[in-house]
Amino acid sequence: MDLRRQEKQQERQRECGTGGAVSGSAFTEAMSRLVSGVAVVSARRGDGRPSGLLVSSVCSYSAAPPSVLVALARTSRTCREITAGPDAYFGVHLLARSHAALARTFAGSSRDKFADVLWDWDGTVPRLAGVPVYAKCRAGAVLPHGDHVIVVGEVVGCTVAEDDPLVYFRRRLDWSLGG
Repeated sequence: MDLRRQEKQQERQRECGTGGAVSGSAFTEAMSRLVSGVAVVSARRGDGRPSGLLVSSVCSYSAAPPSVLVALARTSRTCREITAGPDAYFGVHLLARSHAALARTFAGSSRDKFADVLWDWDGTVPRLAGVPVYAKCRAGAVLPHGDHVIVVGEVVGCTVAEDDPLVYFRRRLDWSLGG
């Protein structure tokens, strides 16, 4: 890379913080550059109704035992249900590229996100229909940190189907992998 190109690139870079202090908005802007899949996390509320939210902080955690790691905002109703007691169960639904509208529904703040969505109960877990990956999980470790809670879910059942993933990048859901 020639010197002029490097200088231009450095001009475009934004400093996120100095002296160890990084603002929340600068951090959010930096993390918007991280490509991730998106998932709906669902659980049964105390009143018996389904609850769910969209997350981009989900990943495989362990193969023995099969586990996923999910980060949930402390303020979400779904987080409260999953962390309310021992052995809470929840679902992780990885979305396909065709599920952008479904993702927007679960990213919103509606009290009944399941109203116009195809779903059924898998025991005590609300299960969305037609998603390429569904994992039923039992809440294992719960680790509070900052404004979120990290939940390690031990996978007790899952289904997998082929489909292109819904990809989240720069606060948009319309990216695609490959050509």
